Amino acid sequence: MKLRKLIVFVSLIALVTIGPPSAQAKLGDIFKGIKKTLEGEKLSENKIIQGLKEALQIGTGNAVKVVSDVDGYYKNSTIRIPLPGAVQKVEKALRAVGYGPKVDEFELSMNRAAEKAAPEAKALFSGAIKQMAFSDARKILQGQDNEATLYFKDKTSNRLHEIFKPIVHRVMSEVGVTQTYQSLDAKVRSIPFTDRLSFDLDNYVTDKALDGLFLMVAEEERKIREDPTARVTDLLKEVFGSKSR
Repeated sequence: MKLRKLIVFVSLIALVTIGPPSAQAKLGDIFKGIKKTLEGEKLSENKIIQGLKEALQIGTGNAVKVVSDVDGYYKNSTIRIPLPGAVQKVEKALRAVGYGPKVDEFELSMNRAAEKAAPEAKALFSGAIKQMAFSDARKILQGQDNEATLYFKDKTSNRLHEIFKPIVHRVMSEVGVTQTYQSLDAKVRSIPFTDRLSFDLDNYVTDKALDGLFLMVAEEERKIREDPTARVTDLLKEVFGSKSR
């Protein structure tokens, strides 16, 4: 029963994360292993866990790709990086004095910085998967709905922040975030009864970028765990056809 549950879970991961041809080739290997199990050839737990690792590799890779694309953050309302609270407080005043385009440019450029930093997460996710022990995999399979996401957060969050922050800082300069921020701050100080903008821009964008990335990973995991019985039946029929021999 546990083995079948594992097979179902790996199958669903593969179903919702099918990507480019190279990824599909890997999925083919996973499916072959699952098929052998379903047809009665006993596989070791180690081999099945390797299948899970491959599926997670593809899934996290696809999640990173989604947020790395142009507008991956900006046009996704769920993870779009909003104006910092300090800017939101004076947004109306800025727009009233003709600085609406600058405000919009600022929001767009923050999201562009996040999109350019996101690819760096792929290697860290890959490393975390390679280091995954059988106990980690068992916990993911038997745990709560976001267990895999929690695993990745635990293993990669601190390092991701260290890697993302300098990239975000550099990219923000390249795409004009810093300059636009300084322009907005100068304008705010010229408007009566408004306070100077004061917050750590690098940390803000880095934190929001990572929040969005992990939210996408969690969304993938939620899909994987949703209605497994019906979906896996359809998947097995589609991929393997009749199992009659």
